[in-house]
Amino acid sequence: MPSEQYVKAPQSPRVIVAAVIIAAGQVLACQRSAPPEAAGKWEFPGGKVEPGETDQQALARECVEELGIAVRVGARVGPDVPLAHGRAVLRVYAVDVLDDGVPAALEHSALRWLAADQLDSVPWLPADVPIVAELPGLLA
Repeated sequence: MPSEQYVKAPQSPRVIVAAVIIAAGQVLACQRSAPPEAAGKWEFPGGKVEPGETDQQALARECVEELGIAVRVGARVGPDVPLAHGRAVLRVYAVDVLDDGVPAALEHSALRWLAADQLDSVPWLPADVPIVAELPGLLA
């Protein structure tokens, strides 16, 4: 009788979403406070898509949690960025701040608005670098 073999089904990569928030020709950059290997680097705000959430729902939730603002999620910015050796993927969306909200650094060390000529003035996390390359056209 042949022995049974169980093969683990491949998992879909974990989806991480991030927001490109543009106001007055500048984009919001957020400085990480943790974990230690990322502290001091800059990123676009966002986080993990939880089971049962769409990308848009997760990003709206993350903007409330990290920045204290309500947003409307718009179009994708840039391509999917593979993370964690293919175990995760970063998807970035343009978002509009609603109700005249003002972002606050609730989970970051600092926030900074950057114009196109200032994009290289901060050390970006590697995953965000391909998205930064997409921004000059959006900040014009």
